[in-house]
Amino acid sequence: MTDMSSSIRMSVSTRVYLYASLSLIAAIVLVPLVTTALGGFKTLGDLRTNPFGLPTEWQWANYTDILFGERYWLQIGNSLVIAALTVLLTLIVSSMAAFAFAHVRFFGSSFLLNYFLLGLMFPAATAILPLFIRIRDLGLLNTYWGVVLPQVAFGLGMSILLFRNYFRNLPEELFQAAFVDGCGYLRFFWHISLPLSRPIVATVSIISFVGSWNSYILPLIMLNSESKYPWPLGIMVYRGEYGTEWQLVLAFITLTILPTIIVFFIAQRHIIAGLTAGAVKS
Repeated sequence: MTDMSSSIRMSVSTRVYLYASLSLIAAIVLVPLVTTALGGFKTLGDLRTNPFGLPTEWQWANYTDILFGERYWLQIGNSLVIAALTVLLTLIVSSMAAFAFAHVRFFGSSFLLNYFLLGLMFPAATAILPLFIRIRDLGLLNTYWGVVLPQVAFGLGMSILLFRNYFRNLPEELFQAAFVDGCGYLRFFWHISLPLSRPIVATVSIISFVGSWNSYILPLIMLNSESKYPWPLGIMVYRGEYGTEWQLVLAFITLTILPTIIVFFIAQRHIIAGLTAGAVKS
């Protein structure tokens, strides 16, 4: 038998091209992050004259003042509550809807699926006025639910698409054997499909979490009490009437994007497995 590794061995030029491309992409991603983190250690004058270099004098107080301030932790807590509720509702609704689209045949299923997928074409900003009127009529202005429900609604399209593709690639033999043993749709969903769907659950969770964590326009419109502001609205604190303390803004951004980076690296293996599920079939 021919060794598989010898047949797919890359040439030197291909390897150089591959590493050069990956290095370029890594630089595009890392340079803004490193620049933001270093900018938080500078004074405003140093930031204006030397935006990309190392700080002339390291201003650790920019970070410590934020970390030991009550406002930062209040806004981080608000963001966590909103993101957790968004992830929970998105997982429940999208997984159940996707299971129905993947395994249950009913009249109008294709039309209904396409209706959900239309949400991928329209961001929340395009419907901000009717959203505001609807949330106001429901009495949910200045509440967490006034932000969570629109985020869930606009995240369902992608989540249902990912779950449906994953459920459809589960072995058909499992489905048939479960029904022979008297297992109904609900039991098959809760006891077989979901336990086997950990990669796609992690993928949808991270996508929903990051989208909610970085959301700016919906909290800005739906919330009017500073005690309920998530972290993207907290940046406005450092903007004065005549100027902006950009060094504090950069320090604040660095501290608030760290949780999403940590969560991504922890769940990276499951995210990749979920996104590539069904790409190769034996």
